[in-house]
Amino acid sequence: MSKTFNQTELAKYDGQAGQPAYVAVDGVVYDVTGVAAWAGGKHHGNLAGQELTDIIDTKSPHGRGVLKKLTVVGQYVAD
Repeated sequence: MSKTFNQTELAKYDGQAGQPAYVAVDGVVYDVTGVAAWAGGKHHGNLAGQELTDIIDTKSPHGRGVLKKLTVVGQYVAD
């Protein structure tokens, strides 16, 4: 069964202090822990543990295509 994350829960997965690094895009939570570009939970000024739909749609050079390579770990539901 898929885990559901709200903003508070997702924020715990920031890639810091040994935590996994998760990001949410369009209601889906992805694991970016093993992605070199997300080392330390940071990627081009963006932080893991956040909802990044607007960022990936408006600022990301690769767009949503890169998401296909990631593991889905749950659903994101806004508070």
